[in-house]
Amino acid sequence: MNRVDYLRISLIDRCNFQCQYCMPEGAELDYIQQQDVLTHDELITLVREVFIPCGFTRFRLTGGEPLLRRGVVDIVRSIANCPETEDLSMTTNAFLLAGMAHDLYDAGLRRINISLDSLEPETFDRMSGNRGRSRWQQVWNGIQTAHRVGFNPLKLNVVVIPGINDHEILDLAALSIEREWHVRFIEFMPIGNAGLFNHSGWVNSEDLRQQIRQRWGLTEGQVRGNGPADVFQIPGARGTLGFISQMSECFCDRCNRMRLSADGWLRPCLLNETGQIDFRTALRSGISPSTLQAQVQQLLTFKSEINFKQRESGTTGIYGRTMSQIGG
Repeated sequence: MNRVDYLRISLIDRCNFQCQYCMPEGAELDYIQQQDVLTHDELITLVREVFIPCGFTRFRLTGGEPLLRRGVVDIVRSIANCPETEDLSMTTNAFLLAGMAHDLYDAGLRRINISLDSLEPETFDRMSGNRGRSRWQQVWNGIQTAHRVGFNPLKLNVVVIPGINDHEILDLAALSIEREWHVRFIEFMPIGNAGLFNHSGWVNSEDLRQQIRQRWGLTEGQVRGNGPADVFQIPGARGTLGFISQMSECFCDRCNRMRLSADGWLRPCLLNETGQIDFRTALRSGISPSTLQAQVQQLLTFKSEINFKQRESGTTGIYGRTMSQIGG
């Protein structure tokens, strides 16, 4: 197993979108109560006194939608200012990004991933669960602002769903040609909305690559990051194309991450909660950082026994949970 040095930190379980692949239409979620969310001080204590001493040096802020978290800029600054922090990034839907990009960059954030599942406003609004005024333009403005501010690499995440946005693969891939943007195609997983998954299925990454090869050709590419994407490049393009193939390929042997939920649960795997640790209760009970470090080390040992393929036997038991509830 790879060295595990990458922590995904969910700042909030709430989101201002209701994306089809995350939650069923009309679903009512049991959100975390405010008093149960890790405070700024608790979160930074965990980062500085528990995770960094355990070898974690790379951090990604997620949600829900992390830009909804009060004090998010201060959280970014606190983590970025840790001398041991080698990399700090964020995943966002970019709806609020245009007004916050400069402050986030000044606080020390340099890399950002933005969900952009469609270039067609109608399709985008359908996928993001919007029934009112279109949100596409505001998201696009956020992407453009992030580009101007200087976020690099700037990655665009696309969850591909058959019959909904799979006809846009070439248009989305073309975003990487003239701009130094990195488009990542993600295979649809049965998390949050298993009903839609069972109805629509998913598109194999190799099928997507074949479409792009036939249009432009593909070569191997590179881009800075911490994830499991297989990276390619259209010849002569400024950006790259990444493919996250968790359904067609098992990459557990390359996994270098753990997840911390907004209410302080540390989970070893996206689809397996066995052995998880309740840090919020531990902190508020006065448990010492050294004791928590020992618990993290124990969970790291257990992580090597987890295999993503357990999804096929139904042993994980959390398909009904949304990404925001799991921690991104």
